[in-house]
Formats: sequence, C-alpha cells, structure tokens
Amino acid sequence: MQNFWQKNKVLVIVLVVILLVIFWIVGKYNSFVVQNEGIDNQWAQVENQLQRRFELIPNVVNTVKGQTKQEKEVFGALAEARTRYAGSTTVDQKAAAAGQVESSLARLLVIAENYPDLKSSQAFHDLNVELEGTANRITVERQKYNDLVKNLNAYIKVFPNSIFAGIFGVGERAYFQVTDEAKVNPTVNF
Repeated sequence: MQNFWQKNKVLVIVLVVILLVIFWIVGKYNSFVVQNEGIDNQWAQVENQLQRRFELIPNVVNTVKGQTKQEKEVFGALAEARTRYAGSTTVDQKAAAAGQVESSLARLLVIAENYPDLKSSQAFHDLNVELEGTANRITVERQKYNDLVKNLNAYIKVFPNSIFAGIFGVGERAYFQVTDEAKVNPTVNF
C-alpha cells in the first residue's frame, strides 16, 4: 500500500488540485446565477409597485376629468405613457416609459392644483396620498434594484471574475435611471 502512495503521490495531488479548481469554477458560476436571479427578483418588486401606481392612475384621471374637462392633452399623454410601458420588453424601455408616466402624472397633479374644488375633494386627497405612498415604495424598490445591479456589475469587473463572466456569458446589467423627461418640473400653461 505504501508503494502505491509513493508511486501515485503526484497523480493524487494533481487530481485534488483539479477537483478544487472545478469546485471553484462552479462556485463562480453559481455566484453569477444567484446575483442575476436577485436582480430579476428585485426588478419584479419594482414592477409590482409600478403596477400598483398604474392601477391608481385611472381613479385619479376620472376624479380630475370631472373637474377639468379641457385638459385632454394631459390625459392622452398619460394614457400613451401607460400603453408604452405595457408594450415595453426590456428594463431600459420600461424605465423610460415609467419616467414618462411619472412626468405625465406630475403634470396632471399640477393641473389639479389649479382647481380649488378638486383640491378640496376627499377622493382626490385620498388618491393623492396613495400615489405619494406608492411613489415612495417605487423609490425604495428602485434603490434596492440599483444596489443589486451595482454589486453584480462590480463583481463582473473584478479579476478573475471578468474572465469567467465572459466565459459564462454574464454581462453588466442596466441601472434603473430617471429619464431626462422625468427630471424636468412640469409646467402648465393656461
């Protein structure tokens, strides 16, 4: 038996090293998978909150429409933005469409400020409070999403992970950024 170990010592060491390298590579791959799944899960949370807001929008529109029949352009822009979001297939497209929805909704709320009867309506006030709460939830979920994207993107860029990311076909993920359109404060001309 001792003869066997002496003769095959190098072979055993090489096999152990090969197994360790294989386990290390599998661990790297699994790490990429786990991080990507975390990002996908967090994006689903962002979409859940966006959906909640989209479900509130028709109520706001109907409440405001009753008082502001002449503001059809804003209602059309809001409907177009919601339709664009529904037709989006990538995170970038959805983020841009969500920014358009935010911009259109902000314009609608600015218009509502010019109607005292509407501002004093309890239904409008309640909807406004719900929209503010939803906007806060969206902000939190976006931040969590962007944090996960940052972690994955940094992980991919570090050596030797960059080599394995290329081999495994793992690329950087896009941040959920506020569109230029959503950064501009809405102005309403009467």
